[in-house]
Amino acid sequence: MMRLKARDPRWRERLDRRRKRGLRDQARVLDGARLILEDVRKNGDRAVLRYTLKFDGVRLKAADLRVPADEIAGAAAGCDRAGLAALRLAARRIERFHRRQVRKGWSIGGRGERLGQRVTPLARVGLYVPGGRAAYPSTVLMTALPARIAGVAERVMCTPPGPDGEVSPWVLAAAGLAGVTEVYKVGGVQAIGALAYGTATIRPVDKVVGPGNAHVAAAKRWVFGEVGIDQIAGPSELLVVADDSARPDWVAADLLAQAEHDPDAWVGLVAVGSGARSRNLADRVVEALNGRLRNLERRRIAAAAWKRNGLVVEAAEMETAAGVAAAIHPEHLSLAVRDAGRWVDRFCCAGAVFVGGYSPVAVGDYVAGSNHVLPTGGAARFASPLGVDDFVRRTGVVSMSRAALEGVGDAAMTLASLEGLGAHAASIGVRLSRKGGGRAGKP
Repeated sequence: MMRLKARDPRWRERLDRRRKRGLRDQARVLDGARLILEDVRKNGDRAVLRYTLKFDGVRLKAADLRVPADEIAGAAAGCDRAGLAALRLAARRIERFHRRQVRKGWSIGGRGERLGQRVTPLARVGLYVPGGRAAYPSTVLMTALPARIAGVAERVMCTPPGPDGEVSPWVLAAAGLAGVTEVYKVGGVQAIGALAYGTATIRPVDKVVGPGNAHVAAAKRWVFGEVGIDQIAGPSELLVVADDSARPDWVAADLLAQAEHDPDAWVGLVAVGSGARSRNLADRVVEALNGRLRNLERRRIAAAAWKRNGLVVEAAEMETAAGVAAAIHPEHLSLAVRDAGRWVDRFCCAGAVFVGGYSPVAVGDYVAGSNHVLPTGGAARFASPLGVDDFVRRTGVVSMSRAALEGVGDAAMTLASLEGLGAHAASIGVRLSRKGGGRAGKP
């Protein structure tokens, strides 16, 4: 963990070093992913099964890859009532949130001219849900529900099998609840390859979405263009901006909740206060974190993340803290400060912002309703959370009568001539009995 003052430029240097290390590691991971993808493209199911055995330790046959529909439908029977109730609550809230994102087509014009935009769903999408030794039914809901709301007809989920060769009943129950139409026991790079290129068992999709490890992220980089992707997800990130109104144990709990994801997770605190106030707050948070860490089930993972990527910055005022956040653009940003609501607009530099002490990041992971598939690695600078827009395409529509074309045709021919594209100008002129390329003359 590195501890700095906001006026010390070394905190920026630390971030730069981390990003450069990530780039070096990424080159190795990219090369490995490319080889697996080429194998899957060439050998299909045989390659998928070989890598499932190699990486997941599970021997399957091609006929075993697809989970039967009746198994998905019956999965809830193996789940307890409390868990199912929580899943249903989460699904309702996620659906309510994402229905507000639905985009409608529109048209404008008159007198023989109609311009518009059509919004249509993708036909078939791949939903990647991490798994294997852990189960993530929440990610099933976060990926499948927006796809269903968008109107995607075929929602295809790939998730690694567990050590017993099966998919967690919780994941299957969530798939049934969210309307997943196909489920395959395939994970890792081979899953991304199967979804992108297709195999004898798995038909190719139009787009692949969902989080994954570094190898999955590398695979998504390679297949982009063959299919669409949502984003390149990296390790989890959290920046907490806190002042002396925050409870240090709550802040520490939030930091550890993200640190336990991955040894490469990034967690940071900006302690705000003049003089010794920021230093005292930072001391109390670090003390609380170390105390909680001792009793954490995943303490080795969380401790590694805190040691490797933890950052504590002391800032004298909120404007300085906002500058730190804007430089990082974290996946999650927590505002544990007085009158937190009035600072939201100043801190919209993250994938998701959690406002006030009673808005823990973990509630956003599960039941708040907003999506937990978020941009990482600074991508919140230009990218957005997964949502309904990721599952639709927008198409421009142009309809003109002769009279409408008469009104704009000369200008279009002139611009075509300016660009030296005579055939463009002629394609308009031939309809209007014009010669040449408009007022600018021939190209």
